[in-house]
Amino acid sequence: MEAAGSTVLWRLFRKGTVSSERSHAVVLPGGPPYTLAFFANGEMDRVENYETMELAVFRADEIKRGLIDDDWKDE
Repeated sequence: MEAAGSTVLWRLFRKGTVSSERSHAVVLPGGPPYTLAFFANGEMDRVENYETMELAVFRADEIKRGLIDDDWKDE
């Protein structure tokens, strides 16, 4: 599920023992509030709203750093 006109901020992957996992973050059109959505393996994981685009991008970067620390890689 992805909204038309959304902006992908990043895409990551991780090779598992059985299959690969994928994750990405998008900012949905509109705002404020600015809606940040996270997807895991093609499924929406969670959605968060922020009053500024800067806060939404900061949060997305924070999640990305955590995933990279857990051995995820840029796609």
